[in-house]
Amino acid sequence: MNQQLFILSLIEIFISIFFTVFVTFISYKTLKVIFFKGLDLRGDNIAFTVFTSGIVISIGLILGSILPSITNIVRLSATQNEALDITMIVGYSSLYLLIGFVFAIVINSAVFILFSILTKGVNEFQEIKNNNISVAILVVSILISITLVAKDSIALLISSLIPYPSVTNYL
Repeated sequence: MNQQLFILSLIEIFISIFFTVFVTFISYKTLKVIFFKGLDLRGDNIAFTVFTSGIVISIGLILGSILPSITNIVRLSATQNEALDITMIVGYSSLYLLIGFVFAIVINSAVFILFSILTKGVNEFQEIKNNNISVAILVVSILISITLVAKDSIALLISSLIPYPSVTNYL
C-alpha cells in the first residue's frame, strides 16, 4: 500500500466533504436571507423545498465535476520527484472548489435572470413563496439542465489550472 497516496486520498475526501457541505450551507442561508425570509424547510411550502433541492443538486453536479482535478493534484503529488506538500494540495483543492462555487452562483443567477426575462409578469420568487410547485419544478428543471450542459466546460477550465510537470517537446 502506498501510504502517502492513502493519506493524500483521505485529505481529498475531507476537503471535498467539508467544502461541499460548507458551500451548500452558505447557499441555503443566502437564499433564505435574500429571497425567502420566513420560509423554512420545516414548513409546509413544498415549492421552497423543491427549489432548494434543485440548487443543492446544481451545486453538487458542478463540484462533483471538479473532483477529478483534485484527484489529479493528489496523484501528481504522490508521483512527482518534487512532490507538492499538503498545504499546496489543500490550496489547489480549495481554489478549484471555490472556482466551482463561483460558477455555481453564476449559473444559478443566470437561470433566475433568464427565467424572469422569459416569463414577464410572473414573479418566480413570490410564486415559490406562495407554494406554487409548478413554478418551482420548472425553474429547477431549467437550472439542472443548464448545469448539466455547463459542468463539463467548468471541469475543463479547472483541469487547465493543474500544475502538470513540464514535458520537453522533441518534435
